[in-house]
Amino acid sequence: MIQGTASGVGKSLLVAGLCRLLSRSGISVAPFKPQNMSNASAACSTGGEIGRAQALQAFACGLEPHVDMNPVLLKPEADHRAQLVVSGEVRGTLMASRFREDRLVLMPEVLAAFDRLAASSDFVVVEGAGSPAEPNLRKGDIANMGFAQAADVPVWLVGDIDRGGVFASLLGTLQALDEPDRQLVEAMVINRFRGTRTLLGEACEWLEQRSQLNVLGCVPYLTDLALPEEDAPYSFRYGRGRTEVEDGGVSLAVGAIHYPRASNTTDLDPFASDPKIDFRWLSEPDSMVGLDLVVLCGSKAVVADLEWLRANGWVEALQRHLRYGGKLLGVCGGLQMLGERILDPLGIEGPTAAEGLGWLPIEVEMEADKLVRTVSGQARWPSCVDFSGYEIRHGRSSADEALYPFVAASSDGQVMGTYVHGLFDRAQYRSAVLEHWLEHKAAPSQAQQDQHLIWQQDLDRLADALQDHLDLSLLQSRLSVALSGASGS
Repeated sequence: MIQGTASGVGKSLLVAGLCRLLSRSGISVAPFKPQNMSNASAACSTGGEIGRAQALQAFACGLEPHVDMNPVLLKPEADHRAQLVVSGEVRGTLMASRFREDRLVLMPEVLAAFDRLAASSDFVVVEGAGSPAEPNLRKGDIANMGFAQAADVPVWLVGDIDRGGVFASLLGTLQALDEPDRQLVEAMVINRFRGTRTLLGEACEWLEQRSQLNVLGCVPYLTDLALPEEDAPYSFRYGRGRTEVEDGGVSLAVGAIHYPRASNTTDLDPFASDPKIDFRWLSEPDSMVGLDLVVLCGSKAVVADLEWLRANGWVEALQRHLRYGGKLLGVCGGLQMLGERILDPLGIEGPTAAEGLGWLPIEVEMEADKLVRTVSGQARWPSCVDFSGYEIRHGRSSADEALYPFVAASSDGQVMGTYVHGLFDRAQYRSAVLEHWLEHKAAPSQAQQDQHLIWQQDLDRLADALQDHLDLSLLQSRLSVALSGASGS
């Protein structure tokens, strides 16, 4: 089990890298996260939804995502409330005031899901959540040491050196654990290291002496990995996924607004990884100036995020963007904001009725049953090109079948919307939409490169880095075959 000193230290990608390393060595491996808290989720072809990170980890294993890989998913709706998804299905609401009590009763279902994965796999790599060193959350814990104790799983503790203080973080986390939990930790890993290990001098030896545990190594900071991440909507600002452009320029400027309850922001990864697209997350309304396309991504609280847009000057900026000829795309919750009205008679996400922006000719009604499904087929717009993706939504509305898989368009064609997440992962369909709608041609090296192919390549790079920079003898001792490099995949 990979646990971390904090959220965002790289647990998800380290699990994905270990899964790829094991899978390409011929090991039947599956990922598992007992409890995830994220509004970035993915649909399973067999039904239900799981965290987006577990879908990537399943991909690293060569498996289809399954609800057993993430039996408890918490999707924040407000500061003190989250939608509770168990085994892929909505099971009500989890309130912060009863967080410890209400999740403890889920442990039998968590262990049952883990046992099913373990029975069908040679190896399971487990991801923790946040940090285990939070005494206020230890009672009733099903995400970190509570699960590790119940399932008797050894733990590797990971710290992020890039954010600073990694040695204090690792040692402090260990010292904050009760002795039974501390005994489950068998090693430590330093993540996102820039440079060579000799620069650390005697620090690793100091940590090993103080902790009586081995530091397995320092994983380098691979800044240009174009892998989807649940908790890193701004990571492309710092170079993740970007490459140099062959002809030295870009031909399309795209921006996306990250509102408070934004979800499935990985829909924008294909734009961010295209070297001929200048993609940015917008920090303020004035940063919209000069963009060709603005994207409203998904939302877990559509009306609340729409009111946030209105209160903070974004609607006026969007109107100005359209007035100067810019295009506007809404995906799922973003599509619903662009419609005429949002009806929520059951109060699933907010008030019973709210006015939309009125830029698309649809009316949305929130229904009790959440629609969760994978979709694929041949598009009708802009041309007969194969597409694939998934839908996760409570909202229902009419659709213009001629625009499939899009739902609606404004009369002038400047505003469009779709319910399909991951719609632009397929390069051929992405290229068709951008060329027809925005007169943008992809860079030659990217024109026929699906996101899935990019993920395959980067997962191998990540696995190679783990193999080259970590002492994997503890892992190897549990295997019946030798770990192989990328050439053996």
